[in-house]
Amino acid sequence: MLFNSIDFAIFLPIVFVLYWFVFKALKSQNVLLLVASYVFYAWWDWRFLGLIILSTCIDFCIGLAIEKTLIKRHKKYLVMLSVLLNLGILGFFKYYNFFIENFNEAFMLFGRDIDLNYLNIILPIGISFYTFQTMSYSIDIYRDKIKPTKDIIAFASFICFFPQLVAGPIERASNFLPQIQKRRIFNYEKATDGLKQILWGLFKKMVIADNCAFFVNDIFENYGDYSGSTLFFAAFLFSIQIYCDFSGYSDIAIGVSRLFGFNLKKNFAYPYFARNIAEFWRHWHISLTTWFKDYFYIPIGGSRGSKWMQLRNTFAIFMVIGLWHGAHWKFVVYGLINALHFVPYIIRGKNTKYTSIVAENRLFPNKKELFGMFHTFLFLIFARIFFRADSLTIAVDYLKNLFSVTLFQLPQFSSNSQALVLFVLILFSFVVEWFGRDKEHALENIFNKSKRSYRVMFYYTIVFLIFYFNGEEQQFIYFQF
Repeated sequence: MLFNSIDFAIFLPIVFVLYWFVFKALKSQNVLLLVASYVFYAWWDWRFLGLIILSTCIDFCIGLAIEKTLIKRHKKYLVMLSVLLNLGILGFFKYYNFFIENFNEAFMLFGRDIDLNYLNIILPIGISFYTFQTMSYSIDIYRDKIKPTKDIIAFASFICFFPQLVAGPIERASNFLPQIQKRRIFNYEKATDGLKQILWGLFKKMVIADNCAFFVNDIFENYGDYSGSTLFFAAFLFSIQIYCDFSGYSDIAIGVSRLFGFNLKKNFAYPYFARNIAEFWRHWHISLTTWFKDYFYIPIGGSRGSKWMQLRNTFAIFMVIGLWHGAHWKFVVYGLINALHFVPYIIRGKNTKYTSIVAENRLFPNKKELFGMFHTFLFLIFARIFFRADSLTIAVDYLKNLFSVTLFQLPQFSSNSQALVLFVLILFSFVVEWFGRDKEHALENIFNKSKRSYRVMFYYTIVFLIFYFNGEEQQFIYFQF
């Protein structure tokens, strides 16, 4: 079920009431969370429940086995087994047809037609997220960072916790498992803060992202019929859409978790205020980028060694990040384009620049910061064309049409008035996030120093905008990954 659906609006209060008022014991609450999470997941396709249960059992057992084994070499074999099984399951469902297609095409280059058969495989929703979550558990036990749990209910609840099950944030056992194993006490301030974050997430998803989708879907599907300027604005709107869609999901997931007494890790830190590409990737999909940093980038050398080694490692991690998004060459190219943008920063040793908040202790950014934000966002607009296009060929063709003489014409929209309203709403969302850029989420402290009536009025305004300007319901973009 979608967070922005009637089904979820009924599901969430039922689970909340049962959790806090009926099942008050820790064990009972964890059982309830597990059952609720399985119901939530089965709402899409109950047939894949067995797969998530299998992944859970694999790493639960391997984690205990690693702890019991005294020989280091045997521990290594066990963690390798976890990685192979998890990546094997993920690879089969997500990449089997991709590799078969490229295998067939490779042989055709040498005049051989082997024509291996494709399989009609349905991609289980959330598999890329919960696979990484289970796999990191075994790796962390092997690295002696955590101890394995003997509580299968707590572990299963950690793997399939419904708010973040299908699209993250990707949690680590070191952060989340202790919270599941500890008694929770209802905290009114935490719950109200969670509701504010849910409200902002719904606004970003339903008002901004879904309305952007109205224009983006039409223009990308019929890009040959539109001027270059319209194609540029469609690419701009897609960058807004994917941010508001995905960060909106994360806001709702984190907010819902807070209603149940949990703290999930922050997944977005206002990435469109980044002053260069390195800062952007430190603030975008943080749970994924830090996962790849800890379990892939650092093990292959990270930023140690020569400039050449740093460049090699950067291209490697971005190629893998691109491929994580889907079994298409367009995602690999998207990753490599981002890696290319890192090159001058790595060569000049400035890839770790900008670790503080933009315009810290100031209302407005200075000229250098403003130029950096503009340059970074402009780069992302063009890079994301490869992400959104149906294929690599279409992405290239889209860019050819964009960079034509029609780039300097006035853009065409199917509804100019709707487009104007959308741009005003986008500006409003950016202003709100700018004033909350030093907080965990945009509404955390907004109007806190003002009268309570002003805060209430502001929240009711958000509610009104959601009900009055919500777009046609769209599935969250990252569900497909």
